[in-house]
Amino acid sequence: MFGVDFSEILVIFVIALIVLGPQKLPKLAQTIGRWVGRARAMARQFREQLEQEADQIQRATDLKAHMKPPSRPAPAPAPASAPVPDPDIASAHMTPQTDAPVPAETHERGQ
Repeated sequence: MFGVDFSEILVIFVIALIVLGPQKLPKLAQTIGRWVGRARAMARQFREQLEQEADQIQRATDLKAHMKPPSRPAPAPAPASAPVPDPDIASAHMTPQTDAPVPAETHERGQ
């Protein structure tokens, strides 16, 4: 992580042993170990919170995608080979209806 090899750590340990002495070095190592442990625990908690937030956001977007009504497809255009009916020609082929029923009152009076 920091680019420190084992040999460099060994040199640092020997210098700390000479400077601090054998009585203070174990307490210092214990204190440093606790700080490192706390830092790791805080980093783990932070990572877990970020993952939980990301999961919640992912679920929310998935829910929105499932709740969204499907879009209606655009109507298909008419095939180019089908002729478009002309209203003038269509009305010329229609015959008027001659079998319309006569109202009963008009029929009974003889009109």
